[in-house]
Amino acid sequence: MKTLMKSIIKPVMLFALFIGASAFTNQSEKDFSFRKQKNPAFTYGEKLEFRVHYGIINAASVSMQVDDTPEVVNGRPTYHIIAKGKTFSSFDWMYKVRDHFESNVDSVSIAPLKYFKSVQEDNYKDIDLVYYDHEKKWMRGKKKNMDMPEYVQDIVSGTFYARTIDFSDAYAGKSYPLNIYLDQKIYNLQFKYLGKETIKSDVGKVRCIKLRPQLVVDRVFKDEDDMTIWITDDANHVPVRIQTDIFVGSLKVDLTSYKGLRNPFTSLEKK
Repeated sequence: MKTLMKSIIKPVMLFALFIGASAFTNQSEKDFSFRKQKNPAFTYGEKLEFRVHYGIINAASVSMQVDDTPEVVNGRPTYHIIAKGKTFSSFDWMYKVRDHFESNVDSVSIAPLKYFKSVQEDNYKDIDLVYYDHEKKWMRGKKKNMDMPEYVQDIVSGTFYARTIDFSDAYAGKSYPLNIYLDQKIYNLQFKYLGKETIKSDVGKVRCIKLRPQLVVDRVFKDEDDMTIWITDDANHVPVRIQTDIFVGSLKVDLTSYKGLRNPFTSLEKK
């Protein structure tokens, strides 16, 4: 049962890892300046709530929110983004999860400047704190310092950066590369654009863009193609559903509420 509950929460808190993307430049350090990344997708004050289903069971919840005002890190204004995941009280006696992630995302480059993680998963606890230096391609962390690719993302910032990607010229099968920092490692992955699909969700009938991330195969995921993600087919690119197969069944994560969206929710069909 403990393996089951960890399997439930892991895909949700790591979905940023699978849909984030990174960009690269050839600038030398002496003429470095932060890229200017267009962000038509999100803004200050946004809040998203999700519910995790294991079959017909409501097992856990996840929230992602952007602070109402900018937070300055290293002299630069950032989006301060907080993501939390927890099992419902009825499951705590089996496997208690209280995960907390934060990322300060530069408002111009949409690259992370600071990352914090505090997780409790049953008897396992871990804390991590990282500062990114994109000019020197160097990461200073609570546990260790390490080299990094320029504009590497973390599991929170990667989600929001991915939402800024323009899919208007995408075709079925097109791949997008990504570099993500997680637990003192850099993962080099990709995801594919599959097309468009209208789905029935907890918030209504939504026209979506459908994506297929490459997974890290481990004791939870049995195949690198076992996850599908649907995001709104409008300027917001809000995640609506994540569905994945695992060794002990399948999971579905649905958006249950939203507020503070940057743009009208035009992909939500009227009843």
